[in-house]
Amino acid sequence: MTDSLDSKPSSASSPTPNRWAQRAGQSLFLMLVGAGLATAGIGALQATQPRLASRPSTTTTAEPTVAVNPTTAADNPIAPPPTTSSFVAQIVQNVGPAVVRIDASRTVVTRLPEVFQNPALRQFFSNVPESQERVEQGVGSGFIVSEDGQILTNAHVVEGSDTVQVTLKDGRILEGQVVGTDPFTDVAVIDIEADNLPTVTLSDSEQLQPGEWAIAIGNPLGLDNTVTVGIVSATGRSSGQVGVSDKRVDFIQTDAAINPGNSGGPLLNERGEVIGMNTAIIQNAQGIGFAIPINSVKRISDQLAATGRVEHPYLGIRMVVLNAQTKTMINQESNLNIQEEEGILIIEVMPNSPAARAGLKPGDILLSANGESVAESADVQQKVESTVIGEELPLQIRRDGQVRTVTVRPEALSAE
Repeated sequence: MTDSLDSKPSSASSPTPNRWAQRAGQSLFLMLVGAGLATAGIGALQATQPRLASRPSTTTTAEPTVAVNPTTAADNPIAPPPTTSSFVAQIVQNVGPAVVRIDASRTVVTRLPEVFQNPALRQFFSNVPESQERVEQGVGSGFIVSEDGQILTNAHVVEGSDTVQVTLKDGRILEGQVVGTDPFTDVAVIDIEADNLPTVTLSDSEQLQPGEWAIAIGNPLGLDNTVTVGIVSATGRSSGQVGVSDKRVDFIQTDAAINPGNSGGPLLNERGEVIGMNTAIIQNAQGIGFAIPINSVKRISDQLAATGRVEHPYLGIRMVVLNAQTKTMINQESNLNIQEEEGILIIEVMPNSPAARAGLKPGDILLSANGESVAESADVQQKVESTVIGEELPLQIRRDGQVRTVTVRPEALSAE
């Protein structure tokens, strides 16, 4: 018996051509099916491969375009990020001519200690002069804000100088006249005799956000026209955080390299607008620099240009923000007995100051200034800075567990 599935006609009379045709048809069918599977496999493989960026054509010069939602772009004050790395070079080319080098020199007189001026000792030191003079020289940066020669820089660059020389990008060296300096914000204004000068464009530093581009141009270490690039690392750094507690201004923090000689130069955004004035570095810090927000620079420089000086209101107190650690330290190192662990504690009241005349005392805890609550020392400083000298400033304090209001009249802070 044979299997019905595999049985074939066994007659010798079966035509051979039919069997050949049947086998040829089967082979052709299998070839077609195999080709189809191969084609499908290649298509599936292509579908699973990542798409590689095509090589740019060498015959076109069109710039890439970025689709922007018109509504979002109109509402967002921050410009879209640059699409090429050459935007820095373009900014330097546009703004660089308005950045200047400032060389200042001052005469320093050194006098002998009084003990050596005793007539009984002078006979042994007859050849030693009573005083000696030496000339100190420093270099800084600045930027031109008016076509007729008004330049902004740091106060410490030109303060106390006998001569100031301003070197322009085109090589001209002009004598600079110091219009005014403000040591409390480290801002100064210089004038030079020139016309049709290139100028910078000022931005609005109130709109500045961490993560934006930061481009510094200046003369670090005397190396003219140096450019460094980074980002805005933070905004609103207080003078205490930066380590210059004698200043009355907040700072922009950046990782763009800022070195001695950069002082007074501009910090720019990705549109080439000035967002700040480079001013401070922290010793032993790596990659951290600071700049004065341009809105503060503009406010101070306008007053300096108009009157040659700036009046800062002050109260005459020293403050500290309370927490468990500061509470313990203060109780151990003073005669105060602080029970609270939060708030702004007055730890010192200067004699004959507005605060002393108003009756503020060490141990008082500040709760609000001018009707607005305060949580940081910088908040109090900001409220004081925004008041008019001689006008009343109400302060709410807590003393011995009771809340009361004290009215202070801020006076002008002296630079002495």
